[in-house]
Amino acid sequence: MPDESTLRPLDGFPPPICSDPNSGPLRVAMHLGYDLAWLLAAVLGSPWLIWKSLRTRGFAEMVIDRSWFGLPPKNAGPGRKRILLHGVSVGEVKVAVPLVKLLSERYSEYEIVISTTTNTGMDVARSVLPGVQLVRFPADISWLVRSFLRRVNPSLVVLIELEIWPNFLREANRAAVPVAVVNGRITEGSHRKYRSFGLALPQFNRISLFCVQGNEYAKRFRDLFVNPDRVMITGNIKADGLKIGPVPPGDELSRYAAVRPGQAVLVAGSTHFPEERWVVEAWREAVPDARLILVPRHPTRVSEILRGLEETGVRPQLLSSLREGREEVDATRPLLVDTIGELERIYGLADVVFVGGSLVDHGGQNMLEPAAQGRAVLFGPSIENFQQEARLLEEAGACRVVANPGELGARLGELIGDPALLVRMSKAGREVVEAQKGAASATLTALFERCLPGA
Repeated sequence: MPDESTLRPLDGFPPPICSDPNSGPLRVAMHLGYDLAWLLAAVLGSPWLIWKSLRTRGFAEMVIDRSWFGLPPKNAGPGRKRILLHGVSVGEVKVAVPLVKLLSERYSEYEIVISTTTNTGMDVARSVLPGVQLVRFPADISWLVRSFLRRVNPSLVVLIELEIWPNFLREANRAAVPVAVVNGRITEGSHRKYRSFGLALPQFNRISLFCVQGNEYAKRFRDLFVNPDRVMITGNIKADGLKIGPVPPGDELSRYAAVRPGQAVLVAGSTHFPEERWVVEAWREAVPDARLILVPRHPTRVSEILRGLEETGVRPQLLSSLREGREEVDATRPLLVDTIGELERIYGLADVVFVGGSLVDHGGQNMLEPAAQGRAVLFGPSIENFQQEARLLEEAGACRVVANPGELGARLGELIGDPALLVRMSKAGREVVEAQKGAASATLTALFERCLPGA
Protein backbone atom coordinates (compact mmCIF):
# COMPACT_ATOMS: atom_id res chain seq x y z
CA MET A 1 0.00 0.00 0.00
CA PRO A 2 1.48 3.41 -0.92
CA ASP A 3 2.18 6.02 1.72
CA GLU A 4 -0.94 8.01 2.69
CA SER A 5 0.75 11.29 1.83
CA THR A 6 0.87 10.28 -1.82
CA LEU A 7 -2.89 9.69 -1.88
CA ARG A 8 -4.13 12.83 -0.18
CA PRO A 9 -5.84 15.23 -2.63
CA LEU A 10 -3.82 18.36 -3.32
CA ASP A 11 -5.36 21.79 -2.82
CA GLY A 12 -5.97 23.46 -6.14
CA PHE A 13 -5.71 20.26 -8.14
CA PRO A 14 -6.30 21.11 -11.82
CA PRO A 15 -9.80 20.32 -13.09
CA PRO A 16 -10.56 17.44 -15.47
CA ILE A 17 -9.60 18.10 -19.09
CA CYS A 18 -12.90 18.44 -20.96
CA SER A 19 -11.82 20.41 -24.03
CA ASP A 20 -9.02 20.27 -26.58
CA PRO A 21 -5.84 21.71 -24.99
CA ASN A 22 -3.93 21.45 -28.29
CA SER A 23 -6.09 23.22 -30.85
CA GLY A 24 -4.90 25.16 -33.87
CA PRO A 25 -4.26 24.55 -37.58
CA LEU A 26 -0.91 22.81 -37.01
CA ARG A 27 -2.54 20.22 -34.75
CA VAL A 28 -5.37 19.72 -37.24
CA ALA A 29 -2.82 19.06 -39.99
CA MET A 30 -0.87 16.68 -37.75
CA HIS A 31 -3.93 14.56 -36.96
CA LEU A 32 -5.04 14.62 -40.59
CA GLY A 33 -1.66 13.24 -41.59
CA TYR A 34 -1.93 10.62 -38.85
CA ASP A 35 -5.36 9.54 -40.18
CA LEU A 36 -3.98 9.31 -43.71
CA ALA A 37 -1.11 7.16 -42.46
CA TRP A 38 -3.61 4.73 -40.91
CA LEU A 39 -5.63 4.53 -44.14
CA LEU A 40 -2.51 4.08 -46.27
CA ALA A 41 -1.31 1.31 -43.97
CA ALA A 42 -4.71 -0.40 -44.25
CA VAL A 43 -4.63 -0.27 -48.07
CA LEU A 44 -1.01 -1.38 -48.46
CA GLY A 45 -1.39 -4.00 -45.76
CA SER A 46 -4.68 -5.44 -47.04
CA PRO A 47 -3.04 -8.50 -48.71
CA TRP A 48 -1.35 -9.36 -45.42
CA LEU A 49 -4.60 -8.75 -43.48
CA ILE A 50 -6.48 -11.11 -45.81
CA TRP A 51 -3.74 -13.76 -45.59
CA LYS A 52 -3.63 -13.49 -41.78
CA SER A 53 -7.42 -13.67 -41.56
CA LEU A 54 -7.46 -16.90 -43.56
CA ARG A 55 -4.70 -18.51 -41.54
CA THR A 56 -5.40 -17.35 -37.98
CA ARG A 57 -8.63 -18.16 -36.21
CA GLY A 58 -10.32 -15.08 -34.79
CA PHE A 59 -8.10 -12.56 -36.60
CA ALA A 60 -10.77 -11.52 -39.12
CA GLU A 61 -13.27 -11.02 -36.29
CA MET A 62 -10.78 -8.78 -34.48
CA VAL A 63 -10.15 -6.65 -37.58
CA ILE A 64 -13.87 -6.27 -38.30
CA ASP A 65 -14.70 -5.45 -34.68
CA ARG A 66 -12.01 -2.75 -34.52
CA SER A 67 -13.34 -1.09 -37.67
CA TRP A 68 -17.06 -1.87 -37.56
CA PHE A 69 -17.72 -2.93 -34.01
CA GLY A 70 -20.52 -4.67 -32.20
CA LEU A 71 -21.24 -1.93 -29.66
CA PRO A 72 -23.42 -2.00 -26.55
CA PRO A 73 -26.82 -0.25 -26.51
CA LYS A 74 -26.42 3.45 -27.15
CA ASN A 75 -27.73 4.52 -23.75
CA ALA A 76 -27.06 3.15 -20.28
CA GLY A 77 -29.99 2.05 -18.13
CA PRO A 78 -32.46 4.62 -16.74
CA GLY A 79 -30.73 7.05 -14.39
CA ARG A 80 -27.31 5.53 -15.01
CA LYS A 81 -24.09 6.79 -16.55
CA ARG A 82 -21.18 4.87 -18.00
CA ILE A 83 -17.50 4.43 -17.20
CA LEU A 84 -15.32 2.89 -19.91
CA LEU A 85 -12.35 0.80 -18.73
CA HIS A 86 -9.87 -0.17 -21.43
CA GLY A 87 -7.24 -2.91 -21.14
CA VAL A 88 -5.39 -3.96 -24.26
CA SER A 89 -5.05 -7.67 -23.40
CA VAL A 90 -5.07 -10.34 -20.69
CA GLY A 91 -2.90 -8.69 -18.04
CA GLU A 92 -4.71 -5.37 -18.23
CA VAL A 93 -8.14 -7.04 -18.16
CA LYS A 94 -7.14 -8.82 -14.94
CA VAL A 95 -6.19 -5.45 -13.44
CA ALA A 96 -9.74 -4.27 -14.21
CA VAL A 97 -11.34 -6.97 -12.02
CA PRO A 98 -10.81 -5.39 -8.56
CA LEU A 99 -11.71 -1.96 -9.97
CA VAL A 100 -14.96 -3.30 -11.44
CA LYS A 101 -15.82 -4.97 -8.14
CA LEU A 102 -15.28 -1.78 -6.15
CA LEU A 103 -17.10 0.37 -8.71
CA SER A 104 -20.12 -1.92 -8.53
CA GLU A 105 -20.12 -1.75 -4.74
CA ARG A 106 -19.53 1.97 -4.26
CA TYR A 107 -20.99 3.59 -7.37
CA SER A 108 -23.79 1.32 -8.55
CA GLU A 109 -25.37 4.22 -10.46
CA TYR A 110 -22.57 3.81 -13.04
CA GLU A 111 -22.73 1.15 -15.72
CA ILE A 112 -19.30 -0.34 -16.53
CA VAL A 113 -18.16 -1.02 -20.09
CA ILE A 114 -14.92 -2.94 -20.69
CA SER A 115 -13.02 -2.55 -23.96
CA THR A 116 -10.06 -4.64 -25.05
CA THR A 117 -8.12 -5.24 -28.25
CA THR A 118 -6.93 -8.85 -28.49
CA ASN A 119 -8.95 -12.04 -28.79
CA THR A 120 -7.33 -13.46 -25.66
CA GLY A 121 -8.28 -10.27 -23.84
CA MET A 122 -11.90 -10.72 -24.95
CA ASP A 123 -11.93 -14.38 -23.86
CA VAL A 124 -10.51 -13.61 -20.43
CA ALA A 125 -12.88 -10.65 -19.96
CA ARG A 126 -15.87 -12.87 -20.68
CA SER A 127 -14.56 -15.38 -18.14
CA VAL A 128 -13.59 -13.11 -15.22
CA LEU A 129 -16.17 -10.33 -15.72
CA PRO A 130 -19.42 -12.09 -16.61
CA GLY A 131 -22.35 -9.78 -17.15
CA VAL A 132 -20.22 -6.69 -17.82
CA GLN A 133 -20.69 -4.90 -21.16
CA LEU A 134 -17.76 -5.84 -23.42
CA VAL A 135 -16.63 -4.09 -26.62
CA ARG A 136 -13.62 -4.05 -28.92
CA PHE A 137 -11.41 -0.95 -28.81
CA PRO A 138 -11.48 0.85 -32.20
CA ALA A 139 -8.63 1.43 -34.60
CA ASP A 140 -7.25 4.92 -33.96
CA ILE A 141 -8.85 6.68 -36.93
CA SER A 142 -10.70 9.90 -36.08
CA TRP A 143 -14.14 9.06 -37.44
CA LEU A 144 -14.06 5.53 -35.97
CA VAL A 145 -13.12 6.89 -32.56
CA ARG A 146 -15.83 9.58 -32.70
CA SER A 147 -18.44 6.96 -33.57
CA PHE A 148 -17.23 4.71 -30.78
CA LEU A 149 -17.37 7.46 -28.14
CA ARG A 150 -20.81 8.64 -29.28
CA ARG A 151 -22.18 5.12 -28.98
CA VAL A 152 -20.58 4.19 -25.65
CA ASN A 153 -21.12 7.73 -24.31
CA PRO A 154 -18.91 7.41 -21.20
CA SER A 155 -18.66 9.95 -18.39
CA LEU A 156 -15.06 8.84 -17.81
CA VAL A 157 -12.48 6.80 -19.75
CA VAL A 158 -9.99 4.76 -17.70
CA LEU A 159 -6.92 3.44 -19.53
CA ILE A 160 -5.19 0.58 -17.73
CA GLU A 161 -1.38 0.82 -17.43
CA LEU A 162 -0.46 2.78 -20.59
CA GLU A 163 -2.61 2.23 -23.67
CA ILE A 164 -2.67 5.64 -25.30
CA TRP A 165 -3.65 6.53 -28.87
CA PRO A 166 -3.39 10.11 -30.20
CA ASN A 167 -6.78 10.32 -31.92
CA PHE A 168 -8.58 8.62 -29.06
CA LEU A 169 -7.19 11.14 -26.56
CA ARG A 170 -8.05 14.08 -28.83
CA GLU A 171 -11.61 12.93 -29.53
CA ALA A 172 -12.23 12.25 -25.83
CA ASN A 173 -11.10 15.82 -25.02
CA ARG A 174 -13.36 17.24 -27.71
CA ALA A 175 -16.30 15.17 -26.42
CA ALA A 176 -15.68 16.57 -22.89
CA VAL A 177 -14.86 13.09 -21.52
CA PRO A 178 -12.04 13.04 -18.92
CA VAL A 179 -9.34 10.40 -19.48
CA ALA A 180 -7.32 8.78 -16.68
CA VAL A 181 -4.46 6.28 -16.68
CA VAL A 182 -4.57 3.79 -13.80
CA ASN A 183 -1.98 1.29 -12.59
CA GLY A 184 0.29 3.42 -14.72
CA ARG A 185 3.76 2.27 -15.62
CA ILE A 186 6.22 3.24 -18.32
CA THR A 187 9.51 1.51 -19.13
CA GLU A 188 12.75 3.41 -19.49
CA GLY A 189 12.81 2.69 -23.22
CA SER A 190 9.25 3.89 -23.76
CA HIS A 191 9.97 7.01 -21.72
CA ARG A 192 12.94 7.86 -23.97
CA LYS A 193 10.86 7.28 -27.09
CA TYR A 194 7.96 9.47 -25.94
CA ARG A 195 10.38 12.14 -24.70
CA SER A 196 11.94 12.34 -28.17
CA PHE A 197 8.53 13.16 -29.69
CA GLY A 198 8.14 16.12 -27.35
CA LEU A 199 4.69 17.72 -27.55
CA ALA A 200 3.89 16.14 -30.93
CA LEU A 201 2.23 12.75 -30.32
CA PRO A 202 0.60 11.15 -28.38
CA GLN A 203 0.23 14.34 -26.25
CA PHE A 204 0.25 13.30 -22.60
CA ASN A 205 -1.15 16.70 -21.63
CA ARG A 206 -4.56 15.46 -22.81
CA ILE A 207 -4.85 13.10 -19.81
CA SER A 208 -6.56 14.37 -16.65
CA LEU A 209 -5.02 11.98 -14.13
CA PHE A 210 -2.17 9.46 -13.88
CA CYS A 211 -2.53 6.94 -11.02
CA VAL A 212 0.83 5.17 -11.10
CA GLN A 213 2.40 2.18 -9.39
CA GLY A 214 5.47 3.78 -7.84
CA ASN A 215 7.92 6.67 -7.58
CA GLU A 216 10.04 5.70 -10.57
CA TYR A 217 7.06 5.66 -12.90
CA ALA A 218 5.76 8.93 -11.41
CA LYS A 219 9.05 10.67 -12.23
CA ARG A 220 8.94 9.42 -15.82
CA PHE A 221 5.37 10.61 -16.39
CA ARG A 222 6.12 14.02 -14.89
CA ASP A 223 9.01 14.30 -17.32
CA LEU A 224 6.65 13.87 -20.31
CA PHE A 225 5.31 17.42 -20.28
CA VAL A 226 2.65 16.46 -17.73
CA ASN A 227 1.47 18.81 -15.00
CA PRO A 228 3.06 17.24 -11.87
CA ASP A 229 -0.17 17.74 -9.94
CA ARG A 230 -1.90 15.32 -12.28
CA VAL A 231 0.36 12.41 -11.22
CA MET A 232 -0.42 10.35 -8.10
CA ILE A 233 1.18 7.22 -6.67
CA THR A 234 -1.65 4.82 -5.81
CA GLY A 235 0.14 1.45 -5.93
CA ASN A 236 -0.14 -1.71 -8.01
CA ILE A 237 -3.73 -2.86 -8.52
CA LYS A 238 -2.55 -6.29 -9.66
CA ALA A 239 -1.92 -7.16 -6.02
CA ASP A 240 -5.61 -6.52 -5.19
CA GLY A 241 -6.68 -9.07 -7.78
CA LEU A 242 -4.48 -11.83 -6.37
CA LYS A 243 -5.59 -14.41 -3.83
CA ILE A 244 -3.05 -14.95 -1.06
CA GLY A 245 -2.26 -18.64 -0.67
CA PRO A 246 -2.63 -21.61 -3.02
CA VAL A 247 -5.49 -21.67 -5.50
CA PRO A 248 -6.98 -25.20 -5.52
CA PRO A 249 -6.31 -26.79 -8.93
CA GLY A 250 -9.46 -28.91 -8.76
CA ASP A 251 -9.89 -32.65 -9.19
CA GLU A 252 -9.67 -32.63 -12.98
CA LEU A 253 -6.36 -30.77 -13.27
CA SER A 254 -4.93 -32.76 -10.37
CA ARG A 255 -5.83 -35.99 -12.17
CA TYR A 256 -4.13 -34.92 -15.39
CA ALA A 257 -1.09 -33.53 -13.56
CA ALA A 258 -0.68 -36.94 -11.87
CA VAL A 259 1.80 -35.74 -9.27
CA ARG A 260 3.22 -38.51 -7.07
CA PRO A 261 3.28 -38.01 -3.28
CA GLY A 262 6.39 -36.05 -2.41
CA GLN A 263 7.20 -35.25 -6.07
CA ALA A 264 8.32 -31.68 -6.81
CA VAL A 265 6.36 -29.79 -9.47
CA LEU A 266 7.99 -27.30 -11.86
CA VAL A 267 5.65 -24.98 -13.77
CA ALA A 268 6.88 -22.79 -16.63
CA GLY A 269 4.20 -20.10 -17.02
CA SER A 270 3.59 -17.51 -19.76
CA THR A 271 6.54 -18.74 -21.81
CA HIS A 272 7.61 -17.37 -25.19
CA PHE A 273 9.67 -18.98 -27.98
CA PRO A 274 12.15 -20.66 -27.38
CA GLU A 275 11.82 -20.69 -23.58
CA GLU A 276 9.90 -23.98 -23.56
CA ARG A 277 12.90 -25.74 -25.08
CA TRP A 278 15.30 -24.15 -22.58
CA VAL A 279 13.09 -25.20 -19.66
CA VAL A 280 12.85 -28.78 -20.91
CA GLU A 281 16.62 -29.00 -21.36
CA ALA A 282 17.19 -27.65 -17.83
CA TRP A 283 14.59 -30.05 -16.42
CA ARG A 284 16.23 -33.08 -18.03
CA GLU A 285 19.67 -31.94 -16.91
CA ALA A 286 18.98 -30.91 -13.30
CA VAL A 287 15.61 -32.15 -11.98
CA PRO A 288 14.37 -35.04 -14.19
CA ASP A 289 12.32 -36.50 -11.30
CA ALA A 290 10.19 -33.33 -11.03
CA ARG A 291 6.80 -33.13 -12.72
CA LEU A 292 7.03 -30.55 -15.51
CA ILE A 293 4.04 -28.48 -16.69
CA LEU A 294 4.41 -25.97 -19.54
CA VAL A 295 1.90 -23.12 -19.96
CA PRO A 296 2.80 -20.96 -22.99
CA ARG A 297 1.65 -17.36 -23.08
CA HIS A 298 -0.04 -17.93 -26.44
CA PRO A 299 -1.68 -21.38 -26.85
CA THR A 300 -1.83 -20.78 -30.62
CA ARG A 301 1.92 -21.61 -30.63
CA VAL A 302 1.32 -25.21 -29.53
CA SER A 303 2.14 -26.80 -32.92
CA GLU A 304 5.42 -24.89 -33.04
CA ILE A 305 6.26 -25.91 -29.47
CA LEU A 306 5.55 -29.58 -30.15
CA ARG A 307 7.79 -29.57 -33.22
CA GLY A 308 10.62 -27.88 -31.34
CA LEU A 309 10.47 -30.24 -28.36
CA GLU A 310 10.15 -33.37 -30.47
CA GLU A 311 13.45 -32.41 -32.11
CA THR A 312 15.02 -32.84 -28.65
CA GLY A 313 13.38 -36.25 -28.15
CA VAL A 314 10.69 -34.98 -25.75
CA ARG A 315 6.99 -35.51 -26.55
CA PRO A 316 4.70 -33.52 -24.25
CA GLN A 317 1.09 -34.44 -23.63
CA LEU A 318 -1.56 -31.84 -24.48
CA LEU A 319 -4.09 -31.03 -21.79
CA SER A 320 -6.80 -30.89 -24.46
CA SER A 321 -5.91 -34.43 -25.64
CA LEU A 322 -6.23 -35.78 -22.10
CA ARG A 323 -9.56 -34.06 -21.61
CA GLU A 324 -10.88 -35.49 -24.86
CA GLY A 325 -9.68 -38.98 -23.96
CA ARG A 326 -7.35 -39.28 -26.94
CA GLU A 327 -4.55 -40.63 -24.74
CA GLU A 328 -3.90 -41.80 -21.18
CA VAL A 329 -1.90 -39.77 -18.66
CA ASP A 330 1.84 -40.44 -18.85
CA ALA A 331 3.48 -38.54 -15.99
CA THR A 332 6.96 -39.18 -17.40
CA ARG A 333 6.18 -36.73 -20.21
CA PRO A 334 5.75 -32.96 -19.69
CA LEU A 335 2.19 -31.67 -19.64
CA LEU A 336 1.62 -28.88 -22.19
CA VAL A 337 -1.38 -26.68 -21.43
CA ASP A 338 -2.95 -25.60 -24.72
CA THR A 339 -6.06 -23.87 -23.37
CA ILE A 340 -6.69 -20.37 -21.98
CA GLY A 341 -7.50 -19.48 -18.37
CA GLU A 342 -5.74 -22.37 -16.63
CA LEU A 343 -2.59 -20.68 -15.31
CA GLU A 344 -3.81 -19.59 -11.87
CA ARG A 345 -4.95 -23.12 -10.98
CA ILE A 346 -1.81 -24.66 -12.51
CA TYR A 347 0.27 -22.46 -10.21
CA GLY A 348 -1.66 -24.10 -7.37
CA LEU A 349 0.13 -27.37 -8.23
CA ALA A 350 3.63 -25.90 -8.33
CA ASP A 351 6.59 -25.87 -5.97
CA VAL A 352 8.77 -23.78 -8.28
CA VAL A 353 7.59 -21.45 -11.07
CA PHE A 354 9.64 -20.12 -13.94
CA VAL A 355 7.92 -16.96 -15.26
CA GLY A 356 8.45 -16.66 -19.01
CA GLY A 357 8.98 -13.74 -21.33
CA SER A 358 12.09 -13.04 -19.27
CA LEU A 359 14.87 -15.05 -20.96
CA VAL A 360 13.94 -13.50 -24.31
CA ASP A 361 13.71 -9.85 -25.26
CA HIS A 362 10.06 -9.46 -24.26
CA GLY A 363 10.08 -7.59 -20.94
CA GLY A 364 8.75 -10.33 -18.66
CA GLN A 365 5.35 -11.37 -17.34
CA ASN A 366 3.69 -10.88 -13.96
CA MET A 367 5.74 -12.67 -11.31
CA LEU A 368 3.46 -11.57 -8.45
CA GLU A 369 0.83 -14.15 -9.47
CA PRO A 370 2.81 -17.24 -8.42
CA ALA A 371 4.42 -15.39 -5.49
CA ALA A 372 0.96 -14.63 -4.05
CA GLN A 373 0.28 -18.36 -3.98
CA GLY A 374 3.51 -18.97 -2.06
CA ARG A 375 5.48 -20.41 -4.95
CA ALA A 376 9.24 -19.94 -5.28
CA VAL A 377 9.75 -17.82 -8.39
CA LEU A 378 12.43 -17.81 -11.09
CA PHE A 379 12.74 -15.39 -13.98
CA GLY A 380 15.34 -14.08 -16.39
CA PRO A 381 16.89 -10.62 -16.79
CA SER A 382 14.37 -9.24 -19.32
CA ILE A 383 11.84 -7.71 -16.90
CA GLU A 384 11.47 -4.17 -18.25
CA ASN A 385 7.67 -4.36 -18.00
CA PHE A 386 7.68 -5.63 -14.41
CA GLN A 387 10.62 -3.88 -12.76
CA GLN A 388 8.75 -2.84 -9.65
CA GLU A 389 7.27 -6.31 -9.11
CA ALA A 390 10.65 -7.95 -9.59
CA ARG A 391 12.33 -5.51 -7.21
CA LEU A 392 9.76 -6.22 -4.49
CA LEU A 393 10.33 -9.98 -4.74
CA GLU A 394 14.10 -9.64 -4.89
CA GLU A 395 14.22 -7.42 -1.81
CA ALA A 396 12.02 -9.91 0.08
CA GLY A 397 14.12 -12.92 -0.98
CA ALA A 398 11.11 -14.50 -2.68
CA CYS A 399 12.70 -15.09 -6.10
CA ARG A 400 15.87 -15.99 -7.98
CA VAL A 401 17.03 -14.28 -11.18
CA VAL A 402 18.47 -16.49 -13.92
CA ALA A 403 21.15 -14.69 -15.93
CA ASN A 404 20.82 -16.86 -19.06
CA PRO A 405 19.32 -20.16 -20.27
CA GLY A 406 22.49 -22.06 -19.32
CA GLU A 407 22.01 -21.08 -15.66
CA LEU A 408 18.42 -22.28 -15.46
CA GLY A 409 19.26 -25.90 -14.59
CA ALA A 410 21.56 -24.92 -11.72
CA ARG A 411 18.93 -22.60 -10.22
CA LEU A 412 16.23 -25.27 -10.48
CA GLY A 413 18.48 -27.80 -8.82
CA GLU A 414 19.28 -25.34 -6.02
CA LEU A 415 15.62 -24.66 -5.23
CA ILE A 416 14.14 -28.12 -5.61
CA GLY A 417 17.04 -29.60 -3.65
CA ASP A 418 16.47 -27.33 -0.61
CA PRO A 419 12.96 -27.70 0.88
CA ALA A 420 13.78 -25.25 3.71
CA LEU A 421 14.67 -22.57 1.15
CA LEU A 422 11.37 -23.16 -0.66
CA VAL A 423 9.49 -22.63 2.60
CA ARG A 424 11.28 -19.32 3.27
CA MET A 425 10.67 -18.07 -0.28
CA SER A 426 7.02 -19.14 -0.10
CA LYS A 427 6.42 -17.14 3.08
CA ALA A 428 8.28 -14.09 1.76
CA GLY A 429 6.31 -14.07 -1.50
CA ARG A 430 2.92 -14.19 0.19
CA GLU A 431 3.85 -11.45 2.63
CA VAL A 432 5.21 -9.04 0.03
CA VAL A 433 2.09 -9.35 -2.15
CA GLU A 434 -0.22 -8.94 0.85
CA ALA A 435 1.58 -5.71 1.74
CA GLN A 436 0.76 -4.22 -1.67
CA LYS A 437 -3.02 -4.54 -1.38
CA GLY A 438 -5.20 -1.43 -1.23
CA ALA A 439 -4.24 0.16 -4.54
CA ALA A 440 -7.65 -0.39 -6.14
CA SER A 441 -9.44 1.53 -3.39
CA ALA A 442 -6.92 4.39 -3.51
CA THR A 443 -7.21 4.55 -7.30
CA LEU A 444 -11.00 4.63 -7.27
CA THR A 445 -11.01 7.44 -4.70
CA ALA A 446 -8.61 9.46 -6.86
CA LEU A 447 -10.70 8.90 -10.01
CA PHE A 448 -13.88 10.27 -8.46
CA GLU A 449 -12.24 13.13 -6.56
CA ARG A 450 -10.20 14.34 -9.50
CA CYS A 451 -12.02 13.29 -12.68
CA LEU A 452 -15.67 13.26 -11.57
CA PRO A 453 -15.61 15.75 -8.67
CA GLY A 454 -19.36 16.37 -8.86
CA ALA A 455 -20.30 12.68 -8.71
